[in-house]
Amino acid sequence: MSGGVDSAVVAALLKDRGHDVIGVTMQIWQESQVDPRHAGCCSLGAVEDARRCSTMLDIPHYVVNFKDAFKKTVIDEFVDEYARGRTPNPCVTCNKKVKFEALMNMSRELGCDALATGHYARVRRRGEGHVLLQSKGGHKDQSYVLYMLSQDQLAHTMFPLGEMGDKAETRRLAREYGLPVADKPDSQEICFVSEAGGYREFMRKARPEAFESGVLVDSAGVEIGRHEGVADFTVGQRRGIGVAVGKPLYVISLDPSTRRVTVGDEAELLQTEVRLEEVSWSGYSPSSTPLRVMAKIRYNMEPRAALLFAFPSPTLLFDSPVRAVTPGQIAVAYRGQTVVMGGKISN
Repeated sequence: MSGGVDSAVVAALLKDRGHDVIGVTMQIWQESQVDPRHAGCCSLGAVEDARRCSTMLDIPHYVVNFKDAFKKTVIDEFVDEYARGRTPNPCVTCNKKVKFEALMNMSRELGCDALATGHYARVRRRGEGHVLLQSKGGHKDQSYVLYMLSQDQLAHTMFPLGEMGDKAETRRLAREYGLPVADKPDSQEICFVSEAGGYREFMRKARPEAFESGVLVDSAGVEIGRHEGVADFTVGQRRGIGVAVGKPLYVISLDPSTRRVTVGDEAELLQTEVRLEEVSWSGYSPSSTPLRVMAKIRYNMEPRAALLFAFPSPTLLFDSPVRAVTPGQIAVAYRGQTVVMGGKISN
């Protein structure tokens, strides 16, 4: 129970269905936030919201200290990736290393049969294994951030909200149950970044050497300006580049080793080939034959037609160019509503 409306409704639904429900909240960050944008699953206020909902539902509630695990996995990787000129997805890392690893292990220690969360996705048994599917409604789908779940994890996970896929329906149920978080706004920011300057200010404190000055060059390698740190930029960025040449400029690539930021026209952001690393296959096995899929390279992107190559290295070859392929971000491939695989973008 994160302290939000989704997990609170899940607890209520499961209790209604006759399950023996235990509420568990991870304490993974120390900030106490009043700004709702930062009042996500990491704040002390969220812990109190989860406790209030558990009391109302008359279920046991435990707060588990995962601060060290969160710091060593999610935050350290976040800082390291930005320092390498990549753009990480901390929610994916949290799901992989904390929620569905550390928390699932603890749920087993508590004698639980399954771990239920407020994610909008579905799990189905298929043959001898399990597959991960998009949420039923599709309007709110979080299968993208769950692509890495193993067969064992899928077999012991429940996503009740995946059968709805509509946040409005979730809030309606929360009001019916009388839950105090029914109208609580969704967290819109990175949960552990509370600095006014956003992730850049967080990075300046955590890794100041990532903000050594360097050169801005065009795609021909000609210097056109200076910058104050590679970690200030992400691929595809337009605002805040700091030079004016009479036309819009976009960040094309980053090289922390030389502190060089390459900028260019928007057309230079387009490419068809996306190479992947740290790949997880969900319900499918890698094959020597290319697989026709629908894939996306960011959470809010509509899936696009592509060929998926497993060998010699995992690669997506899109039928038409995609914009701003960003190293460190996640690409996920689907067949129908079923997740085939996902991984980090390497190129």
